[in-house]
Amino acid sequence: MKLKFVIGVCLAIAAAGCAFCASPRQSAASLAPASPAEVKPPALPNPQKMDVLRQLSGSFEEISQRSGRAVVQIFVRSYVTGDNSDNSGELLTAENSSGSGILLSPDGYILTNEHVVRNAHTIKVQVNVRVEAEARQRGDRSFNHPLTGKLVGEDHDSDLALIKIDKTNLPYLVFGDSDDLKQGQIVLALGNPLGLDNSVSLGVVSAVARQIKPGDPMVYVQTDAPINPGNSGGPLVDADGHVVGINTFILSQSGGSEGIGFAIPSNIASEVYAQLKAQGHVHRAQLGLSGQTITPQMAEGLELETDHGIVISDVEPGGAADRAGVKVDDIVVALNGKRMSSVHQLEANIYRLKPGTTVTLNVHRGSGQLDLPVVTEEQSGEELDALADMVDPEKNMVSELGIVGLDLTKSVLHLMPDLRRPAGVVVAARKANAPYSGPPLETGDVIYSVNRQVVAGVAQLRQVLDAMKPGQAAVLLIERDGHLIYVPLELD
Repeated sequence: MKLKFVIGVCLAIAAAGCAFCASPRQSAASLAPASPAEVKPPALPNPQKMDVLRQLSGSFEEISQRSGRAVVQIFVRSYVTGDNSDNSGELLTAENSSGSGILLSPDGYILTNEHVVRNAHTIKVQVNVRVEAEARQRGDRSFNHPLTGKLVGEDHDSDLALIKIDKTNLPYLVFGDSDDLKQGQIVLALGNPLGLDNSVSLGVVSAVARQIKPGDPMVYVQTDAPINPGNSGGPLVDADGHVVGINTFILSQSGGSEGIGFAIPSNIASEVYAQLKAQGHVHRAQLGLSGQTITPQMAEGLELETDHGIVISDVEPGGAADRAGVKVDDIVVALNGKRMSSVHQLEANIYRLKPGTTVTLNVHRGSGQLDLPVVTEEQSGEELDALADMVDPEKNMVSELGIVGLDLTKSVLHLMPDLRRPAGVVVAARKANAPYSGPPLETGDVIYSVNRQVVAGVAQLRQVLDAMKPGQAAVLLIERDGHLIYVPLELD
């Protein structure tokens, strides 16, 4: 950015005229060295043009200062799988990493990337240095060291997670509308790249809705604002200081920033944030239909009335679209009045919604047009979310393990029909800060025994753990991904 600034200043100086710049018509004598008495200071640039530069610089400074106060640094200690040196199996080893996060409420809710806190055993949060200094002036010394963060919820599909710190009256940012972004729009990326806290970089929006994987409904804001490891979870803000994206990853051949960075659009992030805050997990909507983007060949071969939109090839019997009256060979041209040019665009817009949302499909059927209201339904395959909906945080809490567990009742077994044993405790949710030393339990794990003592439910699991002493080894037999494994823990 220094180079761009220098070029801009030079252009302004050149336009205004400069004592050191000679015109082609000047004689050689006029270019001769002047005597000391004749030396004059260079002419000042045009004040009006310099004011434009100062105003632009001042705007960036104001946005950086204001937005940076709500950006935090996140330190994570996690367990990862590594090969044993004698090749006898795999070991879980501790790993330290860091990332960025955004304060989105004055009472300490922080949005970050899910990959930043994945498999976290402990989470620590360091607030901005200016916020820390202001807290010390108020006599609050707790900001002098990283604060403990609690994992509220995480969503692997969108790569977003929500953390909570026990503080109030904190600075925070608000979401902007990522649908209003334009290619070429100036944006700032804030975060902690390579562990360097409180950093900001400048760039433009390179693309507003970039699809990375074919068939993936997730789209990203592409930017050339430099993003490096450690920026993950930080905000991409617009000229108003509103969060229009969550910095997530880069495409790079060297491992460093090459001007191809990607951020989760704010309109997706805001919906995920709201659901994580309310219920700790995310439910996603679907329409219950399949379609293909219309191509010229498709329009000709199927003799379609229009050459743009999405032609419906299948409607799930009894699904949301079927109940709304959508039929095979209908052509969807708009969603809620917004033109849809591809099936990917339609999926991306539905992806951000929660189940039960009513949308209007604008369709062509033959030579007619219809507006069909569709009440979206929940995507299938949400077993773990359904488990989380069944728990009572007080009744099902197993404090010794930092988990919320469920007995293997008929309704639970219906969601998990292929378990190896008929009785045990399934982990429906877990805390980020586990009250023991050892590898973390994962959502969906099923606990069958502790030190060879079979546990048939939550009450029996609590009874066995209550009888154990602090520091005593507890080896759990669990089922994970269809395999029975031992997990050794040391209770605090």
